[in-house]
Amino acid sequence: MSLLRFLLLLPVILLASCTMHLPAPEASRRIEKTMSVPVASEEGVDIYLLSDNLHTALVFDLAWLEESGYVKPKEIGTHKHVTMSWGEKTAYIQKRWLSPVQVFRALCTPSASVMEIIPIDWKVEEVCLHQKIYLAKVPRSYGPQLAAFLNGCADKGPDGTPITIAPSSWGEGRLIKCPENYSYYFPRICNVWTSQALGSCGFDIRTGTALSASGLVRQATSEKNGFRKIWDGKN
Repeated sequence: MSLLRFLLLLPVILLASCTMHLPAPEASRRIEKTMSVPVASEEGVDIYLLSDNLHTALVFDLAWLEESGYVKPKEIGTHKHVTMSWGEKTAYIQKRWLSPVQVFRALCTPSASVMEIIPIDWKVEEVCLHQKIYLAKVPRSYGPQLAAFLNGCADKGPDGTPITIAPSSWGEGRLIKCPENYSYYFPRICNVWTSQALGSCGFDIRTGTALSASGLVRQATSEKNGFRKIWDGKN
């Protein structure tokens, strides 16, 4: 690929990285169990990092989040886990491809953003079948820091709960409206949100080298951070 063609495609690639949607559960339950790597029981709370070639997301224990002070949207009931990610509002909501003008506005000007939250109640690798999945343990004591970060990413209604603006890409999740000062623009893109969330859990992630999914995963799986792959993704 020529340099000129790569530069022309780069904005589309970056926006595409913020529109990853997890596969619908009905299409994700038939899996090969042998692909999963058993993980030894340790102290702490499980946190999952999801990644494809462009985008990353995180899966949290919902009870731990709520115990730590996270205020969930009123549409989200009692569930085992929630998957969470962040990106440009129009890119998440609009079904058709973005126009060149929309791409320019999203990357070059502060754009409205949303945080997607999707509850799940079964094994993460059974839902996120086509994503690479990495697992680490987080001390429970980091819960309040993470909850504070997630609460800060949400615009609140009069009742103090996050304002939601649309359904998630599947299931019973929602798109949470983010405050005006939490805008999307390059280089503040989806994988930076993931690195910030991980940083609030005590992981050592440099956002400057976490713009790409691969750069973020490289840091997360380093010895000092300790994420390890438990699912290789099913093509």
